[in-house]
Amino acid sequence: MIAEDDEKQAELLRRYLERDGHTAVLVHDGRAAVESVRHRAPDLLVLDVMMPRTDGLDVLRILRAEKYDLPVLMLTARSTEDDLLLGLDLGADDYMTKPYSPRELMARVRTLLRRTRRPPAAGGRQPLTAGPLVIDPDRHEVTVDGEWIECTPGEFRILAAMAAEPGRVFTRERLLRELHGYARYIGDRTVDVHIMNLRKKIEPSPRRPVLLLTVFGVGYKLAGPAKRSGHARP
Repeated sequence: MIAEDDEKQAELLRRYLERDGHTAVLVHDGRAAVESVRHRAPDLLVLDVMMPRTDGLDVLRILRAEKYDLPVLMLTARSTEDDLLLGLDLGADDYMTKPYSPRELMARVRTLLRRTRRPPAAGGRQPLTAGPLVIDPDRHEVTVDGEWIECTPGEFRILAAMAAEPGRVFTRERLLRELHGYARYIGDRTVDVHIMNLRKKIEPSPRRPVLLLTVFGVGYKLAGPAKRSGHARP
């Protein structure tokens, strides 16, 4: 689904997507985007920030509040890092600033779909565990001490990668590759925002993490076996 108020730009994106083998639905304002997601359940949403009636950030807030976990690629004319990080903080999976290359956008769409399409349960992948944290790749679910934790697709990918190797230090560059398939140009704060949000969800005290740890000057890691035994949520 493409939510873009510039009809010419939306039509150009539709042609590129259809040329790439996708079916594309166009909407031109925020309210229509929300209603269309509710009724059509698209595989991916290309979402412009500046739209009439309801802007893209509010569309994202509504969809995440209603538990829609479809991948969202945001389009924005805002070039400041804080504005871009706000979109990630609200649950966007990727973004592009205008003007952008349609070919690059198609590459990012392919990457997002490849990384968020869930294989059938018959694949039988075993859940990943790190102390009280359990990540189920087939169900796309995260629990802590049996309590379900709501995660964005990007947060899930970070946890799944780190839980596969608890105790190993992941640099920010490595985590960016887990998120997008390549190191992003906006810098380390993208990862830091995801880590901050994850700590709010999985740690008893986010300011004093015992699961998702910082390795100063290097990156982050999930606590290894020796550090997991005493963790308990209040």
